[in-house]
Amino acid sequence: MSGDAPNNRQENEIKESAVIRFLRATEVDTRMLGMIGALVLIWVGFHYYGKIFNGYGAFLTPRNLWNLSVQTSSIAVMATGMVLVIVTRHIDLSVGSLLGVTAMVMGVIQVWVLPQFLGLGSPYIWIITVAAGLAFGALIGAFHGLLIAYLGIPAFIVTLGGLLVWRGSAWWVARGETIAPVDATFALIGGGPYGTVGATGSWIVGLLGCLGVVFLLVSGRKQRVRFGFPLRPVWAEWLIGAVGSALIIGAVLVMNAYPWPKGIIKRYAADNNIEIPDGGIFISHGFAIPVLIAIAVGIFMTFLTTRTRFGRYVFAIGGNPEAAELAGINTKRMTMLIFALMGGLTGISAVIASARLNSATNALGQFDELYVIAAAVIGGTSFAGGIGTIYGAMLGALVMQSLQSGMVLVGFDSAIQQIVVGCVLVTAVYIDTLYRKNST
Repeated sequence: MSGDAPNNRQENEIKESAVIRFLRATEVDTRMLGMIGALVLIWVGFHYYGKIFNGYGAFLTPRNLWNLSVQTSSIAVMATGMVLVIVTRHIDLSVGSLLGVTAMVMGVIQVWVLPQFLGLGSPYIWIITVAAGLAFGALIGAFHGLLIAYLGIPAFIVTLGGLLVWRGSAWWVARGETIAPVDATFALIGGGPYGTVGATGSWIVGLLGCLGVVFLLVSGRKQRVRFGFPLRPVWAEWLIGAVGSALIIGAVLVMNAYPWPKGIIKRYAADNNIEIPDGGIFISHGFAIPVLIAIAVGIFMTFLTTRTRFGRYVFAIGGNPEAAELAGINTKRMTMLIFALMGGLTGISAVIASARLNSATNALGQFDELYVIAAAVIGGTSFAGGIGTIYGAMLGALVMQSLQSGMVLVGFDSAIQQIVVGCVLVTAVYIDTLYRKNST
């Protein structure tokens, strides 16, 4: 027995060192692995909970996963901006209310104002509406940044006031009326059977995604050689490329596995003089437009934070604001720009949310600030400043939306949902605190 103990210890040390060597070679973010593991547990848990207690598992189905991707889009877009806000040691509690008032303003513009001048169904209505929504959100965000940076009012107070002011303003814009329906072309931005790219378009997106993974790996290796940085082993590069491409292809297969509803297919066939065979017609949804918008925003924000001077300044301010200012960075101007960017991204989310509902209501975006902040923190953004990733926040948004969607599917009431969200947020901050203690 005594002879076996050292052998077991040696085997554990070998296994542990092998895992550490693997993580070091692939340079995989351990926090990201933890989030992926949590996401898998949530998906499998809700699916089999429904199977055991409700008689069927509805979570791991193409329909639910497609809806989940659409529901996550709005939160994911705002979460990318919240990363920059929290990295610079600020907070924005107003994003949900700002989304609501922006949606109402866009509703008034496209339903009550523009048709009088351009005519109902004009192709310019949705373009002007989207531009007005983005500009309005960015201006309000810049106003918040102005109060915080130049008047010295804490971001918590400014945005808490904004939460109340803009929620009240959302009601005041149309006196609490629901503005519907929105412009037909504008509504496509929210998804739905017609607001997708279909099977062929999804395969094109998937192929471009796989090529993007290969490009990033090749260009990254060239940059390492150029600046003399250590290289990942070739097998690690191949493994990362294979896993990334497999995930993209898997996403395409799931999105294409969800067909249009039979009623919409009948209407589509009648409008286009298509005869429906006895076996019916299978028309795939494919990727929804809001999902593609969220992906595009994620790519842009990742480039902005990792490849530009603006991004370097953001993390420098978050790491040490005093040192950043002494280094010549205009921290006040940067703060105003960050909040303006947050406002613009909230405008994009307002477009997605109102288009998805085909209406604008003053309740849109309620409690979204909690989900956005939780998504950023779960994704690894530290309240201590200087640490955060865009992809982490988007993955955090998927985790939060998966929790909410799963609880609705299995029949949890709204009170339980709020309790779970609160507990997850506190736990995420606690884990971040432990992670920072262990890494120092």
